[in-house]
Amino acid sequence: MRRHPLLWKLALLQVGFCLLLTWLIWTWGLSLERSTYFLGAEDRDYLARYAQQAEAVWQRQGAEGVERFRRELSAAEDTWVAVIGEHLQSLGSTPLTAEEASHLTFMRKLDWPMSRRLQDQLPYVSIEFPEHPERGRLVMQLPERLLPGGLTPWTHLFSHGVVPALLAALLGLLIYRHLVAPLNRLRDRADALRADDLDREGPGTPLAARRDELGELALAFEHMADRLRASLGQQRLLLRTLSHELRTPLARLRIAHDSELPPEQMRLRLDREIHDMQRLLEDTLDLAWLDTERPQLAREPVLMLSVWEALREDACFESDWDSTRLPCTLGTECVVQVHLDSLAQALENIVRNAIRHSPCNGQVRLDGWREGGFWHLRVSDDGPGVAEEDLERIFQPYQRLQPAESSGFGLGLAIARRAVELQGGRLWAANGEAGLCLHLLLPAADSPSV
Repeated sequence: MRRHPLLWKLALLQVGFCLLLTWLIWTWGLSLERSTYFLGAEDRDYLARYAQQAEAVWQRQGAEGVERFRRELSAAEDTWVAVIGEHLQSLGSTPLTAEEASHLTFMRKLDWPMSRRLQDQLPYVSIEFPEHPERGRLVMQLPERLLPGGLTPWTHLFSHGVVPALLAALLGLLIYRHLVAPLNRLRDRADALRADDLDREGPGTPLAARRDELGELALAFEHMADRLRASLGQQRLLLRTLSHELRTPLARLRIAHDSELPPEQMRLRLDREIHDMQRLLEDTLDLAWLDTERPQLAREPVLMLSVWEALREDACFESDWDSTRLPCTLGTECVVQVHLDSLAQALENIVRNAIRHSPCNGQVRLDGWREGGFWHLRVSDDGPGVAEEDLERIFQPYQRLQPAESSGFGLGLAIARRAVELQGGRLWAANGEAGLCLHLLLPAADSPSV
């Protein structure tokens, strides 16, 4: 099952945004509410001193003193004041009226939020006696000057509109930087590819190194650009090589046509030049097909000993070698899971190349061993070998290290490597004790085809 890291990143970003918004609303909103709807510390202390004074008066002067204190405080603060006991009775000399008793229903403590009640009435505050809170309290309607201002429309707009909008803009900026900006770079890269600007630098290492869908997309873009560069390079090399390789036999044909060769020599010359041109075109088309189409080759169990025996018969017929010069130490246990025709063509190109560079009475040997789920095969010859810096270059198309001594076009090993790689294998070269060794790593099978 394919993972979606980008989805989880965006989900985590949104969850973090929601948590941040909730935290800000809770903490900052609570602080804002306390500063606008709750009494400040100085105002609470100011009102608490009135309760302390009322308790002192009640203890020293009794009901008459409480009544006098209540009237003086009511006049001083221009508000309604009462001093009541534990049973909500008046501690002064004047009992509470029914209307005054109704004020005791919605009393608020000093640390409660303060706001106007229905019908725009000021709240009633209950302040317990500091020394004996269970014996009485001071109740008064909060003076107008002490009422908190509350949240204004502008404060509401700022707290519920501007701040969330800024947080949403910050979230959008983060999403843009994490998602839209990389997509814009990929779009520029796609436009460059569409304009055949293959040499332009890609989206950059940071984007390609991301472990999410955008990183995979950037890698796919670079892989596509590499493939296009390789294809264009292959086409240029193909045109350049064909123009060069075909020009020489055509020139010889023109010379032979203008000469006065006998008919038999003319026919032999035509046959040889046409055969060389035909072989060059066929090998070039085979390589181009393997490079561009990358076909899915059907695989089957193949017994390597049988393939080698068939190739040895053809090679001996073409090169006039004795069969003893192409020994094979593999047994019937060497069975590989490959496409038979492609493997036979690759091995045939390898053998022909080895025979071409082998000295008189030299040998071309096939041996191998099992390595886990693969068979490691080795084709070795007694030729001069290849310089270490050229071991990889011999697999490039049209590469001939000694053109003057070679009758080939430098395509055999390139076609062989492409064919082996399409079957899940590897082909590489190394210098052995006597000559060049071509190593093939092919998937192993359980039994040969019947």
